[in-house]
Amino acid sequence: MRRDRIRWLLVWLAFALLGCVSPLTSAQAIAKEVAFLDLSDFTGPVAGLTVPASSGLEDYIKSVNEKGGVEGVKIKYIGVDTRYDVARTISAFKRYARDPQVVAMGICSTPAGKMLQRLTREQPIVCTVPGDGEFQAHLGNFFTWGPTYQDAFAATIDWVLKDWKEKGKEGDPSIAVLSWDNAYGREMLRGGKEYAEKKGVKVLKSELFPTGTLKYDIYLSRLAEAGANYVYVGGVDPTQTNIMRDATRLGLTKDIKFISDYWGPTALGTSLHPEALEGMVVVSFFLRGEDAQNNEMMKKFWTTYRKRPMKEMNGGYAIGLGLGMSLEAAIKDAIKRVGPDKLTRDEIYKSYQNITGLDRQGVVGPVAYAPKVRRASDVVKFYVVKSGKIIPITDWVEAPNAVALHKWE
Repeated sequence: MRRDRIRWLLVWLAFALLGCVSPLTSAQAIAKEVAFLDLSDFTGPVAGLTVPASSGLEDYIKSVNEKGGVEGVKIKYIGVDTRYDVARTISAFKRYARDPQVVAMGICSTPAGKMLQRLTREQPIVCTVPGDGEFQAHLGNFFTWGPTYQDAFAATIDWVLKDWKEKGKEGDPSIAVLSWDNAYGREMLRGGKEYAEKKGVKVLKSELFPTGTLKYDIYLSRLAEAGANYVYVGGVDPTQTNIMRDATRLGLTKDIKFISDYWGPTALGTSLHPEALEGMVVVSFFLRGEDAQNNEMMKKFWTTYRKRPMKEMNGGYAIGLGLGMSLEAAIKDAIKRVGPDKLTRDEIYKSYQNITGLDRQGVVGPVAYAPKVRRASDVVKFYVVKSGKIIPITDWVEAPNAVALHKWE
């Protein structure tokens, strides 16, 4: 009996030395790896935006892991195609939420964000979202990618007033929203409308259309009849490109200035309809066009991990790099505070509020996250499409806090 016990002890020790048995295995796994869950859209209506952004995030995480991780902690990237569908997003979240290694996640849908906000109220997990101002108005675990939609609209109002004055126009300009008929398509006016009216810009009735619409003549004609001087266009490219195609054919670009929100024309649109997009202005919280192609960090990452010509890079790639830098900084802050073996969701949530001022190499603005701030940054840039290229017409400018002007329930 004694010989048998000794024999089994020796066998166990041998397996332990080989790494097959160890009382520290689970603890080491937690300490050595955390995961980011990217509930993205790879094949649906916003894939033109989210595929480049997810690619940038995935590549940044690869670069961190190649250097040994964050203080030795590796990051696992989990990408799930939700097709911009709320039910798929919620289902995927419930599946992966059981894994304690998932310490943060990202989504691309405003309606899904409103649902997940309720589901994560009791057990907060950091969730990055495109730009719904509600997440700034009601502070919680949702952090936007850049300034909120209404803040970008307010910055656009400032640009409109400057443009109106430079053109020597008299009276007050008018602006209307032309966008998707969903929560996102209405969001920019919740605070944005109040800011415009405060500045003396008349906001006309919005024209909202179903996602997937291909022809826009009827919406454009109504805006022209209403006397719009400026039209603020939402959707995800090629939506803006197709709108400009129709607006040009109807001859409306002569009297109406079209301005796109964040998700407007990229290399895709400018390659398809450069003539129609000529003169369209774009407000952006990330580098795009020539700015993006000339940025050293973006050059390095795109050519290293995507191995394709810079002219093929979509500006949305910058969004993912920015998200990656914020994630890395938050993990580093949490390790500094509690150590690598206690990287819980709660600690990562605290750390996202501690990375205020993080310089993200000009790819996006410096981090604005703080205990009472859920905007990723406070600055935007304005671009214009000219001769098939997207070129900057301003430097980084501060986006006004339009969220504070709306009466939130």
